[in-house]
Amino acid sequence: MPRHDLPRVAIVEDDPIMGESLVERLSLEGYRPLWLTTGAAALEWFGAQRPDLLLCDIRLPDMTGEELFQALLPRLGGTPVMFMTGFGDIGQAVRLVRAGADDYLTKPFVVEEFLARIAELLRGRSPDDPDAALGRSPAIRQVEHLLRRVADVDSTLLISGESGVGKEVAAAFVHRISRRAPSPFMAVNCAAIPPDLIDSELFGHEKGAFTGAHALHRGYAERAGNGVLFLDEVGELPHPVQAKLLRLVQERVFFRVGGEKPLPFQARLVCATNADLDGLVRAGTFRRDLYYRLNVIPVAVPPLRERPDDVLPLLQAYLHQYAEAFGRPAQRLTPQAEAAALEHDWPGNVRELRNRIERAVVLATGPWISANDLFPERHVVDRFGTGTGWPPLMAVRDESERSHILVTLRRADGQLGRAADLLGVGRTTLWEKMRRLGIAAEQTE
Repeated sequence: MPRHDLPRVAIVEDDPIMGESLVERLSLEGYRPLWLTTGAAALEWFGAQRPDLLLCDIRLPDMTGEELFQALLPRLGGTPVMFMTGFGDIGQAVRLVRAGADDYLTKPFVVEEFLARIAELLRGRSPDDPDAALGRSPAIRQVEHLLRRVADVDSTLLISGESGVGKEVAAAFVHRISRRAPSPFMAVNCAAIPPDLIDSELFGHEKGAFTGAHALHRGYAERAGNGVLFLDEVGELPHPVQAKLLRLVQERVFFRVGGEKPLPFQARLVCATNADLDGLVRAGTFRRDLYYRLNVIPVAVPPLRERPDDVLPLLQAYLHQYAEAFGRPAQRLTPQAEAAALEHDWPGNVRELRNRIERAVVLATGPWISANDLFPERHVVDRFGTGTGWPPLMAVRDESERSHILVTLRRADGQLGRAADLLGVGRTTLWEKMRRLGIAAEQTE
């Protein structure tokens, strides 16, 4: 790998021995370390560029690591942050993690553990991982693997899944990685076009074909060229249009409305539905022969509730996208927001997730998004038994601890010992807290 493509790690550490040791070891491990000795130097450097990872000591000569973190937060974007701390500053490190930092290590630390943690942070935040273009969860990786295998096959794809799971994203991904990528990706929502217009919109019409047809109109099938024609909600097509689509699939030709000359269909057809097409066939509302012609390569996109590993990466990605687009200060999710997101069923799938994070970013007044920003409808629910809807201090503390433990367990892959190390408590202490806070033992499996 060229040197400029290696991950850049910014180190803010005033101790010369520690700083030199980190630079030397990170260089040997294939990183590009940059050593800064003061908070002021870090602020100046971050004004022009951004590293792939920030490694920061909590005690600096001109400011604390916490002060530096607060100052840098609007510029960090998706940059992961790890703090190094002595035993006496663990409380401050925990407070920083709750405020949006990603991890901390207590000095002196084992080098192998240190390297493993930064590798995990960099791997988790890398947007260019070719093996995780659609998500990290095993379920969506299986979908991606199938799509990669059939990207350059011209057989028809039928993508199924609940509304909002990302069927069009999957279709666009196939187009992007295929040899047809230079040609158009023509997406059509069949449910959004009035039934009396869909024939003309799909296949076009000749001048004078009907009242109001004042000029030749080329439909989506023609404009797709050598690219991809994506028909979303294909189950909504009227029966007459289904017959024309069947001819297009079988004979690779179509006719414009009012036309007599057959036109070649050169694009690849990809269809999607959130309906049970097999059930529609049995009900007589969808042609059986068309169903078999479309369902050559079936692809089922699982709902977001079955892909919990994708929730936080999607939230982070859309958070940064909307924060940059709207010029908003929000850059991070609090641990409580992450825990609430992981506990949510996401009935609206990725579309709901996008809507929630967009609204939260627009309304945010500070640098991070809270659980109430994501789920404002829960704010009025009295979850604490007070009868007022306003939580007492002890309940807030317990809820905060519970949320932070849940997030830590997920980061530790459910391993209780590792989670206890991350939290700076003993395994028995963590287990007792989990029992008291009602965290199921399955979280550790």
